[in-house]
Order: sequence, then C-alpha cells, then structure tokens
Amino acid sequence: MTDKKDMLHVSYPPHMQSGESIPGVMWSVVGALAPACAFAVYLFGPPVLVLIIVSVISAVTAEASMQFLLKRPVTAYDGSAAVTGLLLAMNVPPLAPVWMVALGSFFAVIIVKQLFGGLGFNIFNPALAGRAFLMASWPLAMTTKWYSFSAGNVLSPDIGNSFGFPPAAFDALTRATPLSLLKEGQKLLADNNVAADRLYDLVTSPAMLKSLFLGNVGGVAGETSALLLLAGALFLLFRRIITWHIPVAFIGTVALSTAVYYYTAAVPCFYLMALFHCLSGGLFLGAFFMATDVVTSPVSAKGMIAFGAGCGLITSVIRLWGGYPEGVAYSILIMNAFVPLIDRFTRPRVFGTRVSARTAGVER
Repeated sequence: MTDKKDMLHVSYPPHMQSGESIPGVMWSVVGALAPACAFAVYLFGPPVLVLIIVSVISAVTAEASMQFLLKRPVTAYDGSAAVTGLLLAMNVPPLAPVWMVALGSFFAVIIVKQLFGGLGFNIFNPALAGRAFLMASWPLAMTTKWYSFSAGNVLSPDIGNSFGFPPAAFDALTRATPLSLLKEGQKLLADNNVAADRLYDLVTSPAMLKSLFLGNVGGVAGETSALLLLAGALFLLFRRIITWHIPVAFIGTVALSTAVYYYTAAVPCFYLMALFHCLSGGLFLGAFFMATDVVTSPVSAKGMIAFGAGCGLITSVIRLWGGYPEGVAYSILIMNAFVPLIDRFTRPRVFGTRVSARTAGVER
C-alpha cells in the first residue's frame, strides 16, 4: 500500500499550461488602450490626462491598501488595478471632477473587486460597476461635463447649419454627443415641426461617419476613435488574449437589431443607421475591452457568443427605446449576472463520456 506522504499533490483544476502571466496580460491591455488614450488627451487636452493618472493611482492605491488590511499578498503591481482605473477614466466625461473619478476607482476596486475575494472572484466588471456607481451618485456630472469643440469637429457650432435645422434646435444639437444627438434630436425637431429625415441625414453623413471612425467627436475618452480602439483590439486578438466570439456577437447583434428597427420604421438609410450605432458610443470599447474580461465572461465559445448577443440586444433596447442614449455599460453588467447560468448550459462535453451522460459527468 502506498504511503500517503509519497503521493503526489495535485492542484485544483483547470490544469492548463500557458506562457501568459497575469501581469503580461494586464499590461498588454494597457498597451492596447494606449493609442486611444493618447488620442483622447490630444483631443480633449490635459484634463483627460489628469483623470487617467488620478484614476489609475487611486485604483492601485486602493488595491494595495485593501490587500494589506485583509492580510493578502500585495499584488497591486500586476496591472489588474491599473487596467480598472484606466477603463474607468475612459468611461467618464472629459471634464468630470477629479475627486469623483478617484471615488469611482475606490468603489470599483474595494467594493466590487476586493470584497468579493480579489482578482478572479468578482462577479461584475469593476470598471463598469464603478461607472454605474458614479452615474447613480452624480448623474449631472456624468451627463453634462462634455468638452466644447471649436473648428473641425463634426458637431461644432461653426460647421454651419447646412441641414437646415431651426437655430434653437441646432444650438442644442451641436452641444450633444452623437448618441445624445440622435436621442434628443428627434424630440427637438418634432417640437419645431421639422421632419426627422434631416436628423438621419446628419448622423449618416460622410462627415459624421468619418469622425466616428477616425475620431474628433464628443463623448467620454473611450468613445473618440473607433479606429484606434480597433487597432488595440487587433493587437489583443493577435496575442490571443481575447477571442473574436464576444466582440463579433456583441457588435453584430447591435448592427442587426438596429438595421431591422430602422428598416421597419421605413428609414431609407437603415443600413447606415446601423453603421452609425456600431461606430458611436462605447460599443467598441465595451465589446473588445470590457465584455471580454475573462473573469466576468463565459468560458466556452458557445457561451461567449450567447453572452455577446445578449449584450448587443440589451444595448439596442436601451438605445432605441430607453431614456438613456447609451446602453453598453449596463448591458455588460446585466449579462455579467447571467454568466454562471450561461456556463451551466453551455459547458462542453466531458471527454470519455457519452452525450447522454454529459450532465452527470460519468459514463453510464
């Protein structure tokens, strides 16, 4: 009989070998976000740089402090807290108060991450939960602290009222983000007895779509350039840090659902409206950098597709019928809560068993 002390000690599953480490993955995400962050600083100026620095330092400080108080190994240098702080900074208006962003980082790391057990145990995406906390606590600052553009921006007042909007409505529209423009513009034009077709012509114009793709639009720091976010996402895909399943399902569902909506509404440029929704708001940032969070997303390919499709559907519902112009953050948080259920119904077959024995995990 084998002596127990001679037996091998096996760690808990899953038993997977990978050349990646947590710091390697996290700092790769920071590198992938760096071009979009740099462009946001160029576009909005020093206030965004200050927000990013304060948010990251607050997140790292909160993580190190909580780990020390809870007598856990201090791993604040691994980059996970820095990613949380960076993503939170990219989800607030450029002119948001610095103290507010610092509180959001503290909430994200202390409440949503560390009190749930630390990295790998949090149920919700910490950065998005921090954003939701800020939105619930200081909604005015989260919805009005937008940057005022001058020449060059597609919605700046000096572009000229080429679409023939009433002066009062045009002044209001040029102070809005693209999604707010679409959401609030319909009511403004209806109050001024102007057909909504002019609004659709504006949001699907080449100037608008080009600005959305390349940058130079109002919004949070993570909504400025779809091109730079896509470049960072391709880097993560190349490194195999993320997979295509969630982003494609997420963005594809938004494109399909909005196209169907505007087609049934008899909008002639329904396909361009779908493109507008894909390029605007935080869709690229959410689909590639937050919905793909390995801790709060499903583990199987089927589960990832279902998760992404659910995020896309909820985003479309909020954008099209909700009172808030953007729904990416809330869609991801809602679907985070369903991840255990999705994993339960999409777990892969156990090797060496029959299909009928999948749920039992043994061969009958």
